[in-house]
Amino acid sequence: MFGNDAEFLLSIHRTHASELQAEAAADRLARALPRRHPRGWLGRRHHTARVTDARR
Repeated sequence: MFGNDAEFLLSIHRTHASELQAEAAADRLARALPRRHPRGWLGRRHHTARVTDARR
């Protein structure tokens, strides 16, 4: 249908390259931001109490 249209192939390549760059930028941003750990209804104290109880 398109044959070897260089402009068409180049536009596909540029589109794909820009999508990959945007995805890489999003990944870098996600790694740079601090992770938010969901806490249970008792908060962190419940988890630390379990660890100390297990060691006894």
